[in-house]
Amino acid sequence: MNGKIAAGAIVISAALAGVAIWYLQIYAFYEPVSFTPGQEILLTTIDSGQPEPILAEGVTGIDADSSPLRFRACFTTPLSHAMLSETYVAYEGAVPLIAPGWFDCFDAMEIGTALERGEALAFLSQSNIATDIDRVVAVFPDGRAFAWHQLNPAAED
Repeated sequence: MNGKIAAGAIVISAALAGVAIWYLQIYAFYEPVSFTPGQEILLTTIDSGQPEPILAEGVTGIDADSSPLRFRACFTTPLSHAMLSETYVAYEGAVPLIAPGWFDCFDAMEIGTALERGEALAFLSQSNIATDIDRVVAVFPDGRAFAWHQLNPAAED
């Protein structure tokens, strides 16, 4: 009988620990990001190599202090692919990271597929926004746009 109680306690403890870990990964550390002046969506220009604000509407985003890779944002922009390509630095090797399921405007699989097919274009927002981390923006032809952080090529070597 004592073995059943001990086994039950272990199973219940493991289940509670699993639920706590799941909650901490999916919900606990994320906070909404406010995009106020000075914290707008930026893209790095080809001419100056410096980030500058772009026209962005309906910006929603999340971030967490626990990791610089947790940033995600969704917005729309009236800027065309042609204008963006002529003005801003393209980002090679853009790979969006999966967002929590509850942040449903950001679909990393759809964005990644569109980038692979050339349907969406990726641009450098800010280089080294944190150590070895770049902010990347992907823009679809219809104006939908998404931003995330990823390891920059120097960090992957």
